[in-house]
Amino acid sequence: MSDGTPADLFFDAAIGLLQRVREEEAEAITAAGTLLADTVAAGGRLFAFGAGHSSLAAQDVVYRAGGLALMNLLAVPGVVGVDVTPATLGSALERVDGLASAVLDSSPLRAGDALVIISLSGRNALPVEMALGARALGVRVIGVTSVAYATETSSRHSSGTFLRDHCDIVLDSKIAIGDAELTLDTIPAPFAPASTVVTSALMQAVMATTAATLADRGIEPPLLRSGNVDGGHDWNGRVMTEYGDRIFYRH
Repeated sequence: MSDGTPADLFFDAAIGLLQRVREEEAEAITAAGTLLADTVAAGGRLFAFGAGHSSLAAQDVVYRAGGLALMNLLAVPGVVGVDVTPATLGSALERVDGLASAVLDSSPLRAGDALVIISLSGRNALPVEMALGARALGVRVIGVTSVAYATETSSRHSSGTFLRDHCDIVLDSKIAIGDAELTLDTIPAPFAPASTVVTSALMQAVMATTAATLADRGIEPPLLRSGNVDGGHDWNGRVMTEYGDRIFYRH
């Protein structure tokens, strides 16, 4: 590791990754935002799914001030972040065959909807089966993953395939295998992961594209406002009433 504080070096690494994604994934971001806008305009519903820490970027676009009210979290109990004890159970559940099918069977997903699946490695059974099952239902799938894993690791799904193999659009986060940006002679393992920073930025770039694309077509994007600004709750109440049949995180 070169000169500079660890904090400086991490920021440099994260900024470098963000710049790569900005430049190299621009077309895919536009395509993903357009797909979501098409779905909204056609009356479809939007969902996001991620397992483990990949769930953080999915949660970041659900019920979010400045975000699309129609983005719903497709939650799988036990794999959303570190919400179970032991936390290692979540990692184990990602490798369970059939879990994705059970989730899809009990979810509101239907033909004409769109699902964003976030998985850094894209190699486990859960995201692969989620993409396969969703597409079989007639759902359009956007995958957010590190393509490097598909070229340098083996799949853990019986098909031998990765998430990227079952998506309508793939967004490559460019994260290196192992998700750690820094090394030091005095520390025995690489450290400082950047996948959450980059993946969340990718997701927000897609959301921004979706909103702008809808507006360009003369459709007011169903955006939420902060409940901490005057009039925010009234605004959100109107949006949720108008689009209530496509919002599943409230009853």
